[in-house]
Amino acid sequence: MPLLASLLALSLSAPAAEIPVPVLRTDIFTLSNGLQVILSEDHDVPVVHVEVWYHVGSKDEPAGRTGFAHLFEHLMFQGSRQHDRDYILSLQEIGAVVNGSTNTDRTNYYERVPAEELPRALFAEADRMGWLLIDEARLGNQRDVVRNERRQNYENRPYGAVRLALPELLWPEGHPYAHPVIGSHEDLEAATLSDVRDFFRAWYTPNNATLTVVGDFDPAEARTLVERFFGPVPRGPDPPSRAAPPPEGVRPLPAALSGAKEVTLTLPVPVPKVWIAYLTPALYAPGDADLDLLADVLSDGDDSRLHTALVRERKVAREVQAMQSSSQYQSVFLVQATPSEGHTTAEIVAAVDTVLADLSAHPPTEEEIEAARAGAVRHILEGLGTVAGKSRALQSYNHFLGEPEALDRDLERYRTATLASVRKALQTWLPPDRRLVIHVQPQQVTP
Repeated sequence: MPLLASLLALSLSAPAAEIPVPVLRTDIFTLSNGLQVILSEDHDVPVVHVEVWYHVGSKDEPAGRTGFAHLFEHLMFQGSRQHDRDYILSLQEIGAVVNGSTNTDRTNYYERVPAEELPRALFAEADRMGWLLIDEARLGNQRDVVRNERRQNYENRPYGAVRLALPELLWPEGHPYAHPVIGSHEDLEAATLSDVRDFFRAWYTPNNATLTVVGDFDPAEARTLVERFFGPVPRGPDPPSRAAPPPEGVRPLPAALSGAKEVTLTLPVPVPKVWIAYLTPALYAPGDADLDLLADVLSDGDDSRLHTALVRERKVAREVQAMQSSSQYQSVFLVQATPSEGHTTAEIVAAVDTVLADLSAHPPTEEEIEAARAGAVRHILEGLGTVAGKSRALQSYNHFLGEPEALDRDLERYRTATLASVRKALQTWLPPDRRLVIHVQPQQVTP
Protein backbone atom coordinates (compact mmCIF):
# COMPACT_ATOMS: atom_id res chain seq x y z
CA MET A 1 0.00 0.00 0.00
CA PRO A 2 1.44 3.48 -0.89
CA LEU A 3 2.67 5.55 2.04
CA LEU A 4 -0.10 8.16 1.81
CA ALA A 5 -2.83 5.52 1.65
CA SER A 6 -1.36 3.90 4.75
CA LEU A 7 -1.31 7.24 6.56
CA LEU A 8 -4.93 7.95 5.63
CA ALA A 9 -6.02 4.53 6.86
CA LEU A 10 -4.22 5.16 10.12
CA SER A 11 -5.72 8.63 10.47
CA LEU A 12 -9.23 7.16 10.51
CA SER A 13 -8.56 5.32 13.76
CA ALA A 14 -5.51 6.80 15.50
CA PRO A 15 -5.48 9.93 17.67
CA ALA A 16 -4.18 12.95 15.78
CA ALA A 17 -0.98 13.08 17.84
CA GLU A 18 -0.02 9.54 16.74
CA ILE A 19 -0.41 9.98 12.97
CA PRO A 20 3.06 10.20 11.34
CA VAL A 21 3.88 13.09 9.04
CA PRO A 22 4.79 12.22 5.43
CA VAL A 23 7.90 13.81 3.95
CA LEU A 24 7.49 15.77 0.73
CA ARG A 25 10.68 15.52 -1.32
CA THR A 26 11.52 18.96 -2.69
CA ASP A 27 14.23 20.72 -4.62
CA ILE A 28 13.97 24.47 -4.09
CA PHE A 29 15.95 27.12 -6.00
CA THR A 30 15.63 30.66 -7.36
CA LEU A 31 16.47 31.82 -10.87
CA SER A 32 18.55 34.94 -11.45
CA ASN A 33 15.38 36.84 -12.43
CA GLY A 34 13.85 36.13 -9.01
CA LEU A 35 11.48 33.27 -9.89
CA GLN A 36 11.10 30.84 -6.98
CA VAL A 37 10.99 27.20 -8.11
CA ILE A 38 9.85 24.18 -6.10
CA LEU A 39 10.26 20.71 -7.63
CA SER A 40 8.67 17.68 -5.96
CA GLU A 41 8.86 14.17 -7.42
CA ASP A 42 5.88 11.84 -7.30
CA HIS A 43 6.06 8.79 -9.56
CA ASP A 44 2.74 7.20 -8.54
CA VAL A 45 1.07 8.19 -11.82
CA PRO A 46 2.60 9.38 -15.14
CA VAL A 47 1.42 12.99 -14.90
CA VAL A 48 2.99 16.31 -13.95
CA HIS A 49 1.23 19.25 -12.31
CA VAL A 50 2.68 22.66 -13.19
CA GLU A 51 1.44 25.62 -11.16
CA VAL A 52 2.37 29.29 -10.90
CA TRP A 53 1.29 31.49 -8.01
CA TYR A 54 1.57 35.22 -8.56
CA HIS A 55 1.67 36.94 -5.20
CA VAL A 56 -1.12 39.34 -6.03
CA GLY A 57 -4.81 39.22 -5.18
CA SER A 58 -7.73 41.57 -4.86
CA LYS A 59 -6.14 43.06 -1.72
CA ASP A 60 -3.45 44.58 -3.93
CA GLU A 61 -5.76 46.49 -6.27
CA PRO A 62 -5.59 50.29 -6.16
CA ALA A 63 -8.67 52.31 -5.31
CA GLY A 64 -10.98 52.64 -8.29
CA ARG A 65 -9.50 49.59 -10.00
CA THR A 66 -11.16 46.70 -8.20
CA GLY A 67 -11.42 43.38 -10.01
CA PHE A 68 -8.06 43.68 -11.80
CA ALA A 69 -6.51 40.53 -10.29
CA HIS A 70 -9.53 38.47 -11.33
CA LEU A 71 -9.58 40.17 -14.74
CA PHE A 72 -6.03 38.93 -15.27
CA GLU A 73 -7.07 35.43 -14.38
CA HIS A 74 -8.98 35.66 -17.68
CA LEU A 75 -6.53 37.76 -19.72
CA MET A 76 -3.69 35.30 -19.06
CA PHE A 77 -5.55 32.71 -21.15
CA GLN A 78 -5.92 34.97 -24.20
CA GLY A 79 -2.56 34.53 -25.91
CA SER A 80 1.15 35.30 -25.69
CA ARG A 81 3.94 35.98 -28.17
CA GLN A 82 4.63 32.37 -29.13
CA HIS A 83 1.24 31.03 -28.12
CA ASP A 84 -1.28 33.39 -29.75
CA ARG A 85 -4.38 31.23 -29.37
CA ASP A 86 -6.76 30.08 -26.65
CA TYR A 87 -4.51 28.72 -23.91
CA ILE A 88 -6.98 26.17 -22.52
CA LEU A 89 -7.95 24.64 -25.84
CA SER A 90 -4.35 24.23 -26.99
CA LEU A 91 -3.39 22.29 -23.86
CA GLN A 92 -6.59 20.30 -23.72
CA GLU A 93 -5.54 18.85 -27.08
CA ILE A 94 -2.86 16.87 -25.22
CA GLY A 95 -5.19 15.80 -22.40
CA ALA A 96 -4.29 18.57 -19.97
CA VAL A 97 -6.45 19.85 -17.12
CA VAL A 98 -6.07 23.63 -17.16
CA ASN A 99 -7.47 26.42 -15.00
CA GLY A 100 -6.74 29.29 -12.64
CA SER A 101 -8.29 31.11 -9.70
CA THR A 102 -8.12 34.37 -7.81
CA ASN A 103 -8.76 35.27 -4.19
CA THR A 104 -7.93 38.13 -1.87
CA ASP A 105 -4.29 37.08 -1.46
CA ARG A 106 -3.02 35.39 -4.65
CA THR A 107 -3.70 34.37 -8.23
CA ASN A 108 -2.80 30.89 -9.50
CA TYR A 109 -2.62 29.15 -12.85
CA TYR A 110 -2.07 25.45 -13.41
CA GLU A 111 -2.01 22.66 -15.94
CA ARG A 112 -1.82 18.94 -15.24
CA VAL A 113 -0.32 17.17 -18.25
CA PRO A 114 0.96 13.73 -19.26
CA ALA A 115 4.54 13.40 -18.00
CA GLU A 116 6.05 13.59 -21.48
CA GLU A 117 4.35 16.96 -22.09
CA LEU A 118 6.15 18.79 -19.27
CA PRO A 119 8.25 20.86 -21.74
CA ARG A 120 5.12 22.19 -23.45
CA ALA A 121 3.48 23.18 -20.15
CA LEU A 122 6.59 24.99 -18.91
CA PHE A 123 7.08 26.77 -22.22
CA ALA A 124 3.48 27.98 -22.30
CA GLU A 125 3.61 29.30 -18.70
CA ALA A 126 6.92 31.08 -19.32
CA ASP A 127 5.67 32.66 -22.53
CA ARG A 128 2.61 34.23 -20.93
CA MET A 129 4.66 35.35 -17.91
CA GLY A 130 7.13 37.23 -20.05
CA TRP A 131 5.26 38.08 -23.23
CA LEU A 132 1.52 38.24 -22.62
CA LEU A 133 -0.44 39.90 -25.41
CA ILE A 134 -2.75 42.64 -24.11
CA ASP A 135 -4.68 44.78 -26.57
CA GLU A 136 -8.02 46.57 -26.75
CA ALA A 137 -9.81 43.61 -28.31
CA ARG A 138 -8.63 41.14 -25.66
CA LEU A 139 -9.35 43.58 -22.84
CA GLY A 140 -12.82 44.36 -24.12
CA ASN A 141 -13.66 40.71 -24.60
CA GLN A 142 -12.56 39.59 -21.15
CA ARG A 143 -13.99 42.64 -19.40
CA ASP A 144 -17.37 41.64 -20.79
CA VAL A 145 -16.79 38.04 -19.67
CA VAL A 146 -15.95 39.11 -16.12
CA ARG A 147 -18.92 41.48 -15.89
CA ASN A 148 -21.21 38.69 -17.09
CA GLU A 149 -19.65 36.36 -14.49
CA ARG A 150 -20.49 38.91 -11.80
CA ARG A 151 -24.10 38.95 -12.98
CA GLN A 152 -24.39 35.16 -13.17
CA ASN A 153 -22.54 34.23 -9.97
CA TYR A 154 -23.48 37.12 -7.70
CA GLU A 155 -26.24 39.44 -8.88
CA ASN A 156 -28.58 36.87 -10.44
CA ARG A 157 -27.78 33.89 -8.22
CA PRO A 158 -29.91 33.35 -5.09
CA TYR A 159 -28.09 34.77 -2.06
CA GLY A 160 -25.15 35.83 -4.27
CA ALA A 161 -25.67 39.42 -3.19
CA VAL A 162 -24.55 38.39 0.31
CA ARG A 163 -21.08 37.59 -1.05
CA LEU A 164 -20.92 41.10 -2.48
CA ALA A 165 -22.17 42.73 0.72
CA LEU A 166 -20.06 40.84 3.25
CA PRO A 167 -16.66 42.45 2.56
CA GLU A 168 -18.10 45.95 2.37
CA LEU A 169 -19.98 45.50 5.66
CA LEU A 170 -17.16 43.73 7.53
CA TRP A 171 -14.15 45.84 6.67
CA PRO A 172 -13.66 49.61 6.97
CA GLU A 173 -13.32 51.64 3.80
CA GLY A 174 -9.81 51.40 2.43
CA HIS A 175 -9.04 48.03 3.98
CA PRO A 176 -7.45 45.62 1.47
CA TYR A 177 -10.37 43.19 1.92
CA ALA A 178 -13.16 45.78 1.77
CA HIS A 179 -14.30 44.92 -1.75
CA PRO A 180 -15.30 41.65 -3.44
CA VAL A 181 -12.72 39.79 -5.53
CA ILE A 182 -14.93 40.05 -8.63
CA GLY A 183 -14.70 43.86 -8.51
CA SER A 184 -17.33 46.39 -9.51
CA HIS A 185 -18.90 47.07 -12.90
CA GLU A 186 -17.86 50.72 -12.65
CA ASP A 187 -14.17 49.95 -12.06
CA LEU A 188 -14.04 47.31 -14.76
CA GLU A 189 -15.72 49.64 -17.25
CA ALA A 190 -13.32 52.46 -16.36
CA ALA A 191 -10.21 50.32 -16.85
CA THR A 192 -8.03 51.54 -19.70
CA LEU A 193 -5.48 49.53 -21.67
CA SER A 194 -2.76 51.58 -19.97
CA ASP A 195 -4.17 50.75 -16.51
CA VAL A 196 -4.21 47.04 -17.27
CA ARG A 197 -0.71 46.97 -18.74
CA ASP A 198 0.63 48.88 -15.72
CA PHE A 199 -0.98 46.35 -13.37
CA PHE A 200 0.59 43.48 -15.32
CA ARG A 201 4.06 45.05 -15.27
CA ALA A 202 3.80 45.69 -11.52
CA TRP A 203 2.70 42.26 -10.37
CA TYR A 204 3.05 39.52 -13.03
CA THR A 205 6.81 39.23 -12.93
CA PRO A 206 9.14 36.30 -12.19
CA ASN A 207 10.33 38.01 -9.00
CA ASN A 208 6.73 38.07 -7.75
CA ALA A 209 5.93 34.46 -8.65
CA THR A 210 6.52 30.89 -7.50
CA LEU A 211 6.55 27.88 -9.81
CA THR A 212 5.83 24.36 -8.58
CA VAL A 213 6.39 21.22 -10.63
CA VAL A 214 4.99 18.12 -8.95
CA GLY A 215 4.77 14.63 -10.39
CA ASP A 216 6.53 12.12 -12.60
CA PHE A 217 9.70 13.81 -13.85
CA ASP A 218 13.47 13.68 -13.61
CA PRO A 219 14.66 16.55 -11.34
CA ALA A 220 17.78 17.35 -13.36
CA GLU A 221 15.82 17.45 -16.60
CA ALA A 222 13.04 19.55 -15.04
CA ARG A 223 15.55 22.04 -13.69
CA THR A 224 17.15 22.37 -17.12
CA LEU A 225 13.74 22.98 -18.71
CA VAL A 226 12.78 25.59 -16.12
CA GLU A 227 16.04 27.47 -16.63
CA ARG A 228 15.69 27.28 -20.43
CA PHE A 229 12.13 28.60 -20.61
CA PHE A 230 11.84 30.91 -17.59
CA GLY A 231 15.43 32.16 -17.42
CA PRO A 232 14.98 34.65 -20.31
CA VAL A 233 11.87 36.22 -18.76
CA PRO A 234 12.95 39.71 -17.70
CA ARG A 235 12.93 40.53 -14.01
CA GLY A 236 10.35 43.15 -13.13
CA PRO A 237 10.36 46.00 -10.62
CA ASP A 238 9.96 45.12 -6.96
CA PRO A 239 6.20 44.70 -6.50
CA PRO A 240 4.41 47.50 -4.69
CA SER A 241 3.24 46.87 -1.14
CA ARG A 242 -0.53 47.24 -0.75
CA ALA A 243 -0.45 46.36 2.94
CA ALA A 244 2.89 45.89 4.67
CA PRO A 245 3.29 42.51 6.37
CA PRO A 246 3.53 42.55 10.17
CA PRO A 247 6.87 41.97 11.91
CA GLU A 248 8.02 38.37 12.21
CA GLY A 249 5.97 36.54 14.82
CA VAL A 250 3.43 39.35 15.19
CA ARG A 251 0.05 39.14 13.47
CA PRO A 252 -1.99 42.14 14.66
CA LEU A 253 -5.48 42.48 13.24
CA PRO A 254 -5.73 45.60 11.07
CA ALA A 255 -9.49 45.91 11.65
CA ALA A 256 -12.04 45.09 14.32
CA LEU A 257 -15.78 45.42 14.67
CA SER A 258 -16.44 48.03 17.34
CA GLY A 259 -19.91 46.70 18.12
CA ALA A 260 -22.73 44.49 16.97
CA LYS A 261 -24.04 45.31 13.50
CA GLU A 262 -27.23 43.91 11.94
CA VAL A 263 -28.54 44.51 8.44
CA THR A 264 -31.43 43.08 6.46
CA LEU A 265 -31.25 42.39 2.73
CA THR A 266 -34.50 41.83 0.84
CA LEU A 267 -33.72 39.66 -2.17
CA PRO A 268 -35.52 37.52 -4.79
CA VAL A 269 -34.86 34.27 -2.88
CA PRO A 270 -37.18 31.41 -1.93
CA VAL A 271 -36.54 31.27 1.84
CA PRO A 272 -34.90 33.41 4.54
CA LYS A 273 -31.30 32.81 5.60
CA VAL A 274 -28.93 34.39 8.08
CA TRP A 275 -25.17 34.92 8.17
CA ILE A 276 -23.30 35.73 11.40
CA ALA A 277 -19.70 36.92 10.86
CA TYR A 278 -16.82 37.65 13.23
CA LEU A 279 -13.35 39.03 12.43
CA THR A 280 -10.71 36.52 13.50
CA PRO A 281 -6.93 35.90 13.33
CA ALA A 282 -5.05 35.51 10.08
CA LEU A 283 -4.26 32.18 8.46
CA TYR A 284 -1.66 30.28 10.54
CA ALA A 285 -1.76 32.94 13.29
CA PRO A 286 -2.44 31.89 16.91
CA GLY A 287 -6.13 31.06 17.28
CA ASP A 288 -6.74 30.25 13.60
CA ALA A 289 -6.44 26.47 14.05
CA ASP A 290 -8.45 26.60 17.27
CA LEU A 291 -11.32 28.27 15.44
CA ASP A 292 -11.10 25.62 12.70
CA LEU A 293 -11.59 22.99 15.40
CA LEU A 294 -14.40 24.99 17.00
CA ALA A 295 -16.21 25.13 13.65
CA ASP A 296 -16.08 21.31 13.50
CA VAL A 297 -17.40 21.01 17.04
CA LEU A 298 -20.22 23.38 16.15
CA SER A 299 -21.43 21.98 12.83
CA ASP A 300 -19.60 18.86 11.63
CA GLY A 301 -22.14 16.05 11.76
CA ASP A 302 -25.58 15.42 13.22
CA ASP A 303 -24.19 15.33 16.77
CA SER A 304 -22.44 18.69 16.49
CA ARG A 305 -23.45 21.43 18.92
CA LEU A 306 -25.31 23.74 16.54
CA HIS A 307 -27.04 20.93 14.63
CA THR A 308 -28.14 19.30 17.88
CA ALA A 309 -29.44 22.52 19.40
CA LEU A 310 -30.94 24.29 16.38
CA VAL A 311 -32.08 21.43 14.12
CA ARG A 312 -32.81 18.44 16.34
CA GLU A 313 -33.91 19.95 19.64
CA ARG A 314 -35.31 23.45 19.11
CA LYS A 315 -36.15 22.83 15.45
CA VAL A 316 -35.64 26.49 14.60
CA ALA A 317 -33.30 25.70 11.67
CA ARG A 318 -33.36 23.38 8.68
CA GLU A 319 -29.58 23.43 8.41
CA VAL A 320 -26.64 25.26 9.98
CA GLN A 321 -22.96 25.52 9.11
CA ALA A 322 -19.93 27.10 10.76
CA MET A 323 -16.50 27.71 9.25
CA GLN A 324 -13.28 29.61 9.77
CA SER A 325 -12.53 31.30 6.42
CA SER A 326 -8.83 32.11 6.70
CA SER A 327 -6.85 34.74 4.76
CA GLN A 328 -3.40 36.31 4.84
CA TYR A 329 -4.05 39.46 6.88
CA GLN A 330 -7.23 38.57 8.72
CA SER A 331 -9.93 35.91 8.69
CA VAL A 332 -13.69 35.60 9.11
CA PHE A 333 -15.60 33.09 11.22
CA LEU A 334 -19.00 32.48 9.62
CA VAL A 335 -22.19 30.83 10.83
CA GLN A 336 -24.86 30.40 8.16
CA ALA A 337 -28.33 28.92 8.71
CA THR A 338 -31.78 28.53 7.17
CA PRO A 339 -34.83 28.84 9.46
CA SER A 340 -37.38 26.06 9.67
CA GLU A 341 -40.88 26.90 8.49
CA GLY A 342 -42.61 29.11 11.04
CA HIS A 343 -39.32 30.32 12.58
CA THR A 344 -37.21 33.41 12.00
CA THR A 345 -33.61 34.37 11.44
CA ALA A 346 -33.73 36.30 14.72
CA GLU A 347 -34.52 33.06 16.56
CA ILE A 348 -31.50 31.45 14.95
CA VAL A 349 -29.21 34.27 16.06
CA ALA A 350 -30.49 33.96 19.63
CA ALA A 351 -30.00 30.18 19.56
CA VAL A 352 -26.44 30.50 18.21
CA ASP A 353 -25.66 32.98 20.98
CA THR A 354 -26.91 30.47 23.55
CA VAL A 355 -24.77 27.65 22.15
CA LEU A 356 -21.65 29.84 22.05
CA ALA A 357 -22.28 31.13 25.57
CA ASP A 358 -22.62 27.56 26.81
CA LEU A 359 -19.34 26.55 25.16
CA SER A 360 -17.66 29.62 26.64
CA ALA A 361 -18.82 28.67 30.13
CA HIS A 362 -18.28 24.93 29.64
CA PRO A 363 -15.63 24.08 27.01
CA PRO A 364 -16.04 21.26 24.50
CA THR A 365 -15.25 17.77 25.67
CA GLU A 366 -11.91 16.13 25.00
CA GLU A 367 -13.71 13.66 22.75
CA GLU A 368 -15.13 16.50 20.64
CA ILE A 369 -11.74 18.19 20.29
CA GLU A 370 -9.92 14.94 19.52
CA ALA A 371 -12.45 14.12 16.80
CA ALA A 372 -11.95 17.61 15.34
CA ARG A 373 -8.15 17.26 15.56
CA ALA A 374 -8.24 13.92 13.73
CA GLY A 375 -10.57 15.39 11.11
CA ALA A 376 -8.25 18.35 10.50
CA VAL A 377 -5.20 16.10 10.15
CA ARG A 378 -7.10 13.74 7.87
CA HIS A 379 -8.23 16.66 5.71
CA ILE A 380 -4.64 17.89 5.30
CA LEU A 381 -3.34 14.41 4.48
CA GLU A 382 -6.16 13.75 2.03
CA GLY A 383 -5.15 16.95 0.25
CA LEU A 384 -1.72 15.42 -0.38
CA GLY A 385 -3.24 12.45 -2.18
CA THR A 386 -2.87 14.02 -5.63
CA VAL A 387 -0.12 15.92 -7.42
CA ALA A 388 -2.45 18.93 -7.53
CA GLY A 389 -2.98 18.76 -3.76
CA LYS A 390 0.74 18.53 -3.09
CA SER A 391 1.39 21.50 -5.34
CA ARG A 392 -1.25 23.61 -3.57
CA ALA A 393 0.20 22.70 -0.17
CA LEU A 394 3.74 23.64 -1.19
CA GLN A 395 2.53 26.90 -2.75
CA SER A 396 0.34 27.81 0.21
CA TYR A 397 3.05 27.18 2.79
CA ASN A 398 5.50 29.18 0.71
CA HIS A 399 3.11 32.08 0.12
CA PHE A 400 1.76 32.45 3.66
CA LEU A 401 4.68 31.18 5.76
CA GLY A 402 7.70 31.57 3.50
CA GLU A 403 8.41 27.90 4.12
CA PRO A 404 7.31 25.40 1.42
CA GLU A 405 8.07 22.40 3.63
CA ALA A 406 5.87 23.55 6.53
CA LEU A 407 3.60 20.49 6.58
CA ASP A 408 4.70 19.45 10.06
CA ARG A 409 4.23 23.00 11.33
CA ASP A 410 0.71 23.05 9.89
CA LEU A 411 -0.24 19.73 11.49
CA GLU A 412 1.33 20.63 14.81
CA ARG A 413 -0.92 23.63 15.36
CA TYR A 414 -3.92 21.29 15.38
CA ARG A 415 -2.22 18.58 17.41
CA THR A 416 -1.26 21.03 20.17
CA ALA A 417 -4.69 22.67 20.41
CA THR A 418 -6.34 22.06 23.77
CA LEU A 419 -9.71 22.52 25.41
CA ALA A 420 -8.33 25.67 26.98
CA SER A 421 -6.97 27.12 23.72
CA VAL A 422 -10.21 26.46 21.83
CA ARG A 423 -12.21 28.03 24.64
CA LYS A 424 -9.88 31.04 24.70
CA ALA A 425 -10.25 31.51 20.95
CA LEU A 426 -14.04 31.40 21.29
CA GLN A 427 -14.04 33.94 24.10
CA THR A 428 -11.54 36.22 22.36
CA TRP A 429 -12.83 36.26 18.81
CA LEU A 430 -16.55 35.43 18.91
CA PRO A 431 -18.14 37.82 21.41
CA PRO A 432 -21.80 38.73 20.69
CA ASP A 433 -21.00 42.44 20.91
CA ARG A 434 -18.47 42.35 18.01
CA ARG A 435 -20.10 40.71 15.05
CA LEU A 436 -22.02 41.30 11.84
CA VAL A 437 -25.43 39.71 11.25
CA ILE A 438 -26.96 39.69 7.77
CA HIS A 439 -30.63 38.70 7.66
CA VAL A 440 -31.87 37.80 4.17
CA GLN A 441 -35.61 38.02 3.60
CA PRO A 442 -37.51 37.04 0.44
CA GLN A 443 -39.08 39.81 -1.60
CA GLN A 444 -42.84 39.96 -1.40
CA VAL A 445 -44.38 39.12 -4.74
CA THR A 446 -47.02 41.65 -5.80
CA PRO A 447 -50.08 39.98 -7.34
